[in-house]
This record gives sequence, structure tokens and C-alpha cells, in this order.
Amino acid sequence: MGRINRKQFLTRMGLLGISSVLFNQTSLTAQASIPPPTEGITLSEVKKGESIFAYIKRLKGKLDLTLYRQILGAANDFKEGDLSLGLAAAGSVSRERARTLLSNTRIKDLNEKSIYIDEIAKLITSSTQTDRTIENWTIGKLKTYVLDQPEGAIKKIMPSLTSDIIGCLVKLMSNDELIQVGEKVFNPLPNSKIGSKGYLSARVQPNSPTDNEQDILWQVFDAWSYGVGDLVLGTNPVSSEIESVAKIEQTLFDVLTVFGLEKTMPNCVLSHIDVQAEVEKIQPGTTGIWFQSLAGTVNANTTFDVSIEKMQKHVANRTAQYGLYAETGQGADFTNGHGEGFDMVLHEARKYGFIRALQLKAKHGKPNEKAPWFHVNDVAGFIGPEVFKTKEQLVRCCLEDTVMGKLHGLTIGLDICSTLHMDVSLEDLDWCISEIMPANPAYLMALPTKNDPMLSYLTTSFSDHVRIREQFGYKVNDAMWDFFKHIEIIDQSGKPTEHFGDPLWVYYKFCKAKKDNRNIADIYEEGRNIIAQIKERGVPLAEGYGENIWNLDPQLEREVKLLYEDAKVSLWTEITPEFILTVPEAISITTNSTDRKDYVYHPESGEHLGQTAVKSLENLRNSWAENIPDIQFIISDGLNPRALMDDGHLLPYITHLKTTLNNKGYSVSSKNIVIKHGRVRAGYACGEILFGQHNTSENKGIVHIIGERPGSGHHNFSAYLTSAPMSTWTNTGAVDHNISKVVSGISDTSLAPEIAAKQTVTILDRLFTVI
Repeated sequence: MGRINRKQFLTRMGLLGISSVLFNQTSLTAQASIPPPTEGITLSEVKKGESIFAYIKRLKGKLDLTLYRQILGAANDFKEGDLSLGLAAAGSVSRERARTLLSNTRIKDLNEKSIYIDEIAKLITSSTQTDRTIENWTIGKLKTYVLDQPEGAIKKIMPSLTSDIIGCLVKLMSNDELIQVGEKVFNPLPNSKIGSKGYLSARVQPNSPTDNEQDILWQVFDAWSYGVGDLVLGTNPVSSEIESVAKIEQTLFDVLTVFGLEKTMPNCVLSHIDVQAEVEKIQPGTTGIWFQSLAGTVNANTTFDVSIEKMQKHVANRTAQYGLYAETGQGADFTNGHGEGFDMVLHEARKYGFIRALQLKAKHGKPNEKAPWFHVNDVAGFIGPEVFKTKEQLVRCCLEDTVMGKLHGLTIGLDICSTLHMDVSLEDLDWCISEIMPANPAYLMALPTKNDPMLSYLTTSFSDHVRIREQFGYKVNDAMWDFFKHIEIIDQSGKPTEHFGDPLWVYYKFCKAKKDNRNIADIYEEGRNIIAQIKERGVPLAEGYGENIWNLDPQLEREVKLLYEDAKVSLWTEITPEFILTVPEAISITTNSTDRKDYVYHPESGEHLGQTAVKSLENLRNSWAENIPDIQFIISDGLNPRALMDDGHLLPYITHLKTTLNNKGYSVSSKNIVIKHGRVRAGYACGEILFGQHNTSENKGIVHIIGERPGSGHHNFSAYLTSAPMSTWTNTGAVDHNISKVVSGISDTSLAPEIAAKQTVTILDRLFTVI
């Protein structure tokens, strides 16, 4: 297939109103396969009744922290992430030996010998109650107790379980045992059925590749037309600029207030919590629930630009009406360079311990009905195959995290998701959902289709929610179910009406709630025109259903599969020498990734520059002498090289950007660095070499342009913008994501390159004024 632009592609797919055609898909099986792990932790034979510490003493003579961490890691079910950390068992024999040692180890001993201590670990310990009756229990006895006892008995000991103990506990459980615990422990939100037994809620995730307010609003109408969406209206923004976030917050808040739902469910824009706080100042009362991604160690939280003190301050400013929303996920810590030598399960457990401690702190001195509450979303599968690669590992992660969240006393939901570079198909994801649902998490994500049009990953659709409710008998929060009856999507007997799956009907009800006097025909005509415009922007909306009410319309299902197939082709495409020649003044370099497969499955290889690359950058730096430019453009293929190579993408962006920057007085390097197999941190490495030789306060910056995750059909690229004093660039690793900004979703069919260039300059102006 010849190269075409995104408009032609989306037209062929049917997203611009033309019938779909199938693309010839490159065979990916051989490319995507990798050999099974051949390395791991090997443990010698265990003596009867031997604990972890007795085993270590017998082998080492004293406590050996490395071996201690290895034993705990080896007790986990296998995941790629633990293997990368050097903590996965070499095989089933060593895994069972590790579990035997852990089962024989006392709670008290594990608590006294922490695998890693920082201020968050201390906070978790200080917020955990002491229970002398369970201190001398082994983890094996704790497992038996939790499996055998009813919810009330389990809840009595939960406040006395540290995060590490909870993490160790789930290591010993089979999937069936995790489900057994999940289906009997529940922590519902105050004055709500969300998180209760037999209930499954939904976070509507109305994302837009351009932060278009109509795209967002109509996905809400779409969700409610299927009786889906009772937890929160939560949009992931493309831009985290205060003005942009404020507009989306207002849009979401308005739809809730028009329907009188502002006390039934909140809205949220998932920008940084500092940004949400600023929006609240200029639009009081509109920001609903506040969001923040959180980690389980102090160092890992620096990646998110948060600290214990910052989070405690924000929590103190929340009330019982407006709680907080945290997101976590196994593997996020080590992929951001903060593995700290211990395994992913214990990292995840500590995140829940941090959240529990924040919640307890918020309740201190306040009546419970006035204290802010938390719910937490485990975004399992969003990072990629470097964390876990198979559908079985995805299921295991979701079950572990559900149980750990519940045993921390949290209302926990799941994003059962997969990136397009994982070996998980659309059908696999359905299987995963069915395997996980008996554990009854509090909620799932909800999109028109499985494919997020902005984040380009796979997750749960509206139709999945309908299917799950039918299959497992789960219910929607009572107050919202009454609303679905009120707008006649559901009848009084709880069955779908003729309006089920019709977002136009919800729009009609919205207009009537605003006292719109037009007739239904006029409102429907306007709505159809709006839907057509939304689909032209590549944002799918679900309408109607197939053979069953939980099936997508067949045409829409075909389009979703086309996007999936296109993503796989994009992922394995190599950036071509011919394209590099079209980049003006290009300096071509490579990272340590040996090939595309190595790059996809071992991301760290794409973060480090090879010796030849370093030499090329040093030559560029030396050519500047004392005339060091303010800004260097860097171009990486990323996970979607086609995002750069498509006509009308990269060159219009860099041309407009360079012209505008020069007109504003910035000096831009005449050379463009092109990195093959480049990750975001490879750009920081370039900046360190280019700007790190002068210990001055003068700001220098990079614009790192990189192909985004494929899956939306737009072939978007992002621009990561970083500015720092040259004295900061001198310190390896000092420049990271926490001081960078990003403009994402750039393509000829989403955020136009010319507009993106203007946004980039606006952000760079702000970054260069910060000293």
C-alpha cells in the first residue's frame, strides 16, 4: 500500500462517511514474537518450616537485603517487569520455594525488616494500627484467615495490615483465591452504592484528540444512552494548560447541572492536581473530584511532580462532596527509573498504602461525613510489554491489585486495558474482562468503542458494560439508574427502551432540560449534523447495537478492527533512510536498541544513546563554539514512525515552529537530530551532551518530536518541550519528565501541525521565563 495521508486513511476506514475497506496487513507474527525468559532467580531447597530470614541466615550468615528482595520478587507470578528488575523466579520450582519461605514468615518479622525505607514507607507504617493478636501469625496463616473468614472479621484486621504485608499476602494466592477475597470485601463510597457488592460502576472517559468540547459532550450523551456512566465524567486532556482544562471542566460540569446530577456524580479533568487547583480558583465549584497519578515511593512521585506534603495540602482543601481520584499501575515506577530494587506487586501495594494514609489524615479531626474520600483506579496494562506481555499476566495483575486495594479499605476500580504494542487482541481483552469480573471491582472505564481516540489504547466500551451487567447481574449506582429511567433509556422494569443506544435522544432530553422549545425533529437534525462533524474528526460514537444489546453495530465493529490492524502495521514500521533525507539538515543517530523488536520490548534500550550517536552530538556541540542555540529540535520515530513520515505531518510542524521561534528572537539550531529507535528520555540525553558543558544559569531547551502510540488512525505525534539552565543539563538525570511539557495529538486530521506549532511556542515562552 502506498503512503497516504490521514484524511485518505480515515476516509477509507469509514470515519469520514465512506464505506470501509480492509487494508493488507503486514504479517506481524514473526516480528512480534520474543523468546521466553531464560534468566531469573534460582533458589536452593528449603528446609521444613524455614522462614525467609532463617533461609537467608543459613546461606549468608546475616540478613542480605538483595537476597531478601529476590525471594519476595520470586514469589510473584511471572511478569516481564519483575524479570527486568532481576526479581522474577527462574521457574516454577524456585517460585514455589519462594512462596514456601514467605508462607512460613511472621508478619512481625516482615514489618521489622523493611525491603526499602523512605518517608512514604514511614507514613504507611505510622498510619497502620498495631494488633498484637496477629503479629506472630505467618503469612500462610493470614492467607487461611482471609480466605476462611467473613467480611466483618477481615475488616477488623485490615487497619493493622501494612502495605507490604498485603502485597506479600496476594503473592501466595491463586487467581481463584484472589477472586474469593474480591467477591466478599467491599468498601463503598459514602452515601452511595458505588463499590458495593453486586454493583459495577463506570467512569465515562470522553477523550478528544483535540480537546474539542463537542467531542467530549457527545460521548457523555452516548454513554448515558446505553445506561452507562455513574462514577465520574473524567476526561484525559491533550493540553494541561489552565485555560484549556477550565473549558473542559465547565463543559462537564454544565451537562451535570443541566440534568440536576451535580450531587449524584462528579466531573474531572485528569490534568496535574496543581492545575486543577488553579482552575478551581478561577471557576469555583466546577472542578468536581480532583485527580492525581501517584506512586509508592518518594522518588517515583517526583516523576509526577508530587510529594507527601503537596498531596496532604490538596487533600485538606477537599470536602466530602468533592473527593479525590488517584490512578496507579504496576510497573510505572521502574519504567520511570525508580524500581529501587523491589518488585512490582510491593510497589503497587505501597501506592495503596500512601492513598490510605492520605485518606486517614484527611479524616483526622473531621467527622466522617465531612471528610474527603478517595477512589483509586488501577490502570493495568497501559505501559506495555516491558511490564507484562500476555493476557494471562494482565488478568493476574488486575486480580492482585483489586484485592490489595480492597484490603487497604479503598474503593478500587480497574482500567482493564492494553496498549497496541502488547500481544493482546480485541478478543483477548474480552476474555480478560470475563476472567476478572467475578472479583467485583468497583468500576471500569467506559468508551464508545474499546479504542480510545486520544490515548490510543484498548479498554472497556459501553457495550462491554452492558454485556458484563447481563452476564454477572451487576447493577449501576441506584441514583444514576433512576436517572436513566427518568430520561427513558431504561423502563420502569429495568429493561432497555426503544431509545437505548441513541445519543440523539439523550441530546433531545438535554435540550429540553435547558428549556429548548424546538421540536424533536429539529433537535435530531441538529444532532445528526454534530455527530457527522465529530466522526469527521476521527472520534467514534456508538449508535444502536448488533445481534444483542451488548454487541457493537457491525459497521462500527469493523472500524475498530481496522484501527487495531493499522496500529500493528504502524508499530512495526521502520523509519526509512529516504524519509530522513527529507528532513532539513538532518543528523541521523541511533540508540542502543539493536532492532525494532528490541526497542518495543525493551524500552530502556531506546533511552540510551550509542557511542557513535554520542560522538555525532559532541561534533555538533563543538561546531557551535560559543554560539550555543537556545533550542535544539530532536525527532524520534517512537512507537509510530508513520506519524512522522505521513505527508503533511512533520515538515509543516517544524517549518512553522522554527519560523515563529526565530521571529520571536529565539535562536534555533540549524541541524535537526533524527533518532532511530528513540524514546523520550533519549531526547534528555541529547540535551545533556549538547548543553551540559557550561555551568551557567542561561536556559537552553529541546523540542523532542516523537511518534505516539498507534491506534487512533490519526498517526499522531507529540512534542516534548524541555527548558532548563545549562547548570541543570550538566547533571545526568536531572532533566526528566517532571519539568517537561507536551503537545500531543499532532497530525493533519487532529491537532493541525500549524496550530500545534503556535501552542508549542506559547509553552516554550513560559518555560524559558521560569528560572
